[in-house]
Amino acid sequence: MKFLHLADLHLGKRYNELSLIDDQKYILGKILEIAENERPDGVILAGDIYDKSVPSAEAVELFDRFLCGLAALKTQVFIVSGNHDSPERLAFGENFLGLGGVHVSPVYDGSLKCVTLTDEYGKVNVYLLPFVKPAMVRRFFEGETIDNYTAAVKAAVGTVELDGSARNVLVAHQFVTGSKSSGSEEFNVGDIGNVDAGVFDGFDYVALGHVHGAQNVAGERVRYCGTPLVYSLSEAGGQKSVTVVELNKKGDLKIREIPLKPMRGVVEIRGAYAELTKRAYYENTTLQSDLVHVVLTDEEEVPDALGKLRIIYPFVMSLRYDNTRTREQAKLQLDDCVPARTPFELFSSLYKAQNNADMSDEQADLVRSLIEKVWGEEQ
Repeated sequence: MKFLHLADLHLGKRYNELSLIDDQKYILGKILEIAENERPDGVILAGDIYDKSVPSAEAVELFDRFLCGLAALKTQVFIVSGNHDSPERLAFGENFLGLGGVHVSPVYDGSLKCVTLTDEYGKVNVYLLPFVKPAMVRRFFEGETIDNYTAAVKAAVGTVELDGSARNVLVAHQFVTGSKSSGSEEFNVGDIGNVDAGVFDGFDYVALGHVHGAQNVAGERVRYCGTPLVYSLSEAGGQKSVTVVELNKKGDLKIREIPLKPMRGVVEIRGAYAELTKRAYYENTTLQSDLVHVVLTDEEEVPDALGKLRIIYPFVMSLRYDNTRTREQAKLQLDDCVPARTPFELFSSLYKAQNNADMSDEQADLVRSLIEKVWGEEQ
């Protein structure tokens, strides 16, 4: 059984009003070419289909065309909602879509949707788990202590009675402890959103989304495929890819990557405004077609610098200053920062500094419950 594993399309993404829709349209076309060559049994989309919970019309239209392209190849499609998606909007028409081979995770209701495929080696059960928070799961498990993301995901997947003779695949969108972020993801403060990889024991393959760099976590059985496009400067220069997963007989898992080449490169240019706007600087380069991050070293801010630079570099994604003032601000922030700690530890330190005493047990319990309510329901 062969799958293409994709995630974090972030369709409709914009940077400072610069739309990436043309770049996304181009890369989805390349992915369709790969799908046509590979002829997978299924295509997995592990969350963050859209960049916003209320996607733009052009983003919805682009995704519709992509699904039509996959449908023409007669491959099954498996979709879960991510933290950027609206699960209600993404799941609209799921039952009807399922008739055409497009399987979408419903809004979490205490159970996991399962789709079963078969090949010469037997059954492959594909379970769909949308992005969940503790508060979303807790209401379905009265009497159980679900106060963190590991407990939430453990409870969610614990409802599944895995068939040990079949190959079992889980599609999910969570941050698994030990994975390396690239800087363009959205995470909770501290490690409050982490999920221990041990909760996925028993699955033959876990197709993850949320982390933007392709990587295995705790072995090749648990994997992030990464984004199909570069969404932060820290990812520039890295190779984006499509993950191909082959599940042959039970226990025989093969993973490979097929490189993706974007329509435009992502580069950083640095210097004074006067230097970067000289024709001699940018002529005979690809800077006028690249996605550009600009760092200005001028001591004084240039009025409407972003607008002026876009006359020369149409695809400027971001603009920042690196000068005496910004370096001094960064130094002050660095002097004030503390090692990464949980929200509860940070609040405890603040309380003790203000009151010269530790919180009582009752106060500590109240703070923990409030932190969980804020990050479990609103983040």
